[in-house]
Amino acid sequence: MTTATESATPLCDHLRRTGEWNPNWTPFAELDPEWTERFMSMGLKPMMSGVLDAKTIEFIAIAVDASCTHMYAPGVRRHIRKALELGATAEQITAVLQLTSVLGIHTMSLGAPILQEELAAHQVRSQAHAETAEHA
Repeated sequence: MTTATESATPLCDHLRRTGEWNPNWTPFAELDPEWTERFMSMGLKPMMSGVLDAKTIEFIAIAVDASCTHMYAPGVRRHIRKALELGATAEQITAVLQLTSVLGIHTMSLGAPILQEELAAHQVRSQAHAETAEHA
């Protein structure tokens, strides 16, 4: 049990105080504050470990938030702003966005060959169906 001065969610409290809290996290934080604290701790560990420099962390955060699977504009804005404050150039941030955009090409890399296979199989099935109908 925590005391009145000790919070059960110090990391979440810190994120709120520093403006790093995403309001979309509030509903699940209200439903299960302990789980949310553990989740945030796990998710932020690489950033807090000191292994990567702050600008690199911002580049990664830009890539995650701008990715086609996330597309979280407030995060992109916040992390671009921080990266610029840390000395990032427009060219570096553009390179991050360009690299991130490559994620979308995998939709075609995955889907196009499957489409080709299914079109070929459909053609074979259609041809077999037509031949069966002819002999009936």
